[in-house]
Amino acid sequence: METPVHSLTALFAQLGQPNDEASIAQFIESHRPLAGHVMLHEAAFWTPSQASFLCEAIRDDADWAEVADELNAELRARH
Repeated sequence: METPVHSLTALFAQLGQPNDEASIAQFIESHRPLAGHVMLHEAAFWTPSQASFLCEAIRDDADWAEVADELNAELRARH
């Protein structure tokens, strides 16, 4: 299995969010669960530029797509 090009920490930095482990965990916990019908980039908590970045990353299957998918899965998980 290949190692992802980017980490969740790097994705949060790219999105302009606090990117330490505790901040990422808090962000995910406070926005979970993301409704099944809402696409990741359509979530109300993103700024327009963050939403655009996530949409393009997934649509273009860019280097960021795998970690964006990881974030998507984390936001949909029920803990």
